[in-house]
Amino acid sequence: MGLTKTEIFTAEQNQLATLLKAMAHPARIAILQRILKSDTCICGDLVEELGLAQATISQHLKELKNAGIIQGTIEGVSVCYCIHPENWKTMESLVSGFLNSYKGIDSCC
Repeated sequence: MGLTKTEIFTAEQNQLATLLKAMAHPARIAILQRILKSDTCICGDLVEELGLAQATISQHLKELKNAGIIQGTIEGVSVCYCIHPENWKTMESLVSGFLNSYKGIDSCC
C-alpha cells in the first residue's frame, strides 16, 4: 500500500481532509443530525432511531470522536456523546472557507 504523503500538504488541508473523511458516510451524517437536533448528549437511543446494529453505531461514533467532531463521557456502563463545540467551529470555518473560495467562473469547460 502506498503512502499518502500528507506531509506535502498544509496543516489546514490535512485537517479539512480528516474532518470531511470522518463525515463521509450517511450513517455518520444521521448521527450528527440526531445529536444536533437533540442539542444534548446522546447516550443509547441511536440504535433504535437509526435502525443499525450497536456495533455499527459504535464504529461510526468512534470515527467521529477520533476526528474530534464529537466528544464522549462515560457514565456507568453507557457512553454519552455530544458535539465538540470548539472543533465544530473550526470545521465550520474550514469548510466554509474552502467552499467560499469558489469565484463562480462562468467560462469553464
